[in-house]
Amino acid sequence: MAAQEPDTIFKGFKDLRFEETISHQCGVTMNDSVDARSIAELMQSKPGIKVTYMPAMIRIDGEGKIEFKMDEIGEMLGRPMTAQLFEISTSTHYGRMVMVDDNTVVLFGNMDDAMAYE
Repeated sequence: MAAQEPDTIFKGFKDLRFEETISHQCGVTMNDSVDARSIAELMQSKPGIKVTYMPAMIRIDGEGKIEFKMDEIGEMLGRPMTAQLFEISTSTHYGRMVMVDDNTVVLFGNMDDAMAYE
């Protein structure tokens, strides 16, 4: 008789392997607004980016890294965007956020990649 499969996708702590817990994903969640919709529309056109619209929120997710260019976002909005204003627009993020320069904010899914900017 074959072993019975568990009824759940969850594993007990003793059954977890460290390699299975690592994710290289990163992303932001924004409150739904005119600015957030513009940023989402811009980012949705980029390869490897997934945009999810939810009631009152928008998520932008990616694998490895996501690069946000303030001049591109500003052009989409019709007014200047700064890295500081961008951070205010995001309710939360996951991954390592690095302000590379005044025009570029990058989210990294891998801490080692982000450490190059420390």
